[in-house]
Amino acid sequence: MELNGKVALVTGASRGVGAAVALALAEAGCAVAAAARSTADAPQRTPGTLDETVARIEAAGARALAVPTNLADPDEVAAMVDTTVAHFGRLDILVNNAAVTFVGDIDIAPSRHALVMAVNLDAPLVATRVARPHLAAHGEGAIVNVSSVAALYPHPGLMSYGMSKVALERFTVDCARQFQDQHIAVNCFRIDIPVASEGFIANTPGMDRSDWEPPAVAAEGILWMLRQPLGYTGQRESMFALRQREGIMASRADRPHTDRPPTELFSGRADLGHEVFVEPY
Repeated sequence: MELNGKVALVTGASRGVGAAVALALAEAGCAVAAAARSTADAPQRTPGTLDETVARIEAAGARALAVPTNLADPDEVAAMVDTTVAHFGRLDILVNNAAVTFVGDIDIAPSRHALVMAVNLDAPLVATRVARPHLAAHGEGAIVNVSSVAALYPHPGLMSYGMSKVALERFTVDCARQFQDQHIAVNCFRIDIPVASEGFIANTPGMDRSDWEPPAVAAEGILWMLRQPLGYTGQRESMFALRQREGIMASRADRPHTDRPPTELFSGRADLGHEVFVEPY
């Protein structure tokens, strides 16, 4: 897809990979709607706001729209898409990036499990359903869902988060099947190299981050996927493997990550390991 002149909607765009993708799309010539909860008037504890992302986009010479959205509320998710189309007159690209997590396995509080599923899985489903006719309206549309290595391996403390992400990958391939006749490509970008987003940093105090990449490296891979022809759909791409195969996303880390991550869902009894994630607040 040629990105110049397109309209994109990116969730989780107040910080991290979402903000980096929003800026990269703007630099490629897109008008960008940035959606998240955190604004200058209602900031979250983790750094980053939609206002800051919009300012960076406009400084790059592109059009931007902040769409404050509680992604746990299906009505707000639907309104997010409608607001974007009403403002820009069209929608060509949807990047379902936003995600939340809480530390816990089988004993996780039911309300926290429900919130993880609402933001990480239900919100992409609602956004995709509402966006579908708009993405099809101009003969070429694209969706990228952002996943995690936690989808494939049972990391201690990340059960609900991992469940939401493996479901998102399954959702991706099913939508690719359903949308192919409408000329909408649907793909998944799995972050399986450590990326230094603000949320990840907050959840992993004291970790060695010398092999962590800045969010802009992941954004490069997501834009590569969006630029592919329509026949490229239903793909679940590993960030690590995509870097190796296509020669993109050159490392900016002090010590490039070399551990090969899993590419298929783990089967068997995993090592018990130890929990490295903590509640940041």
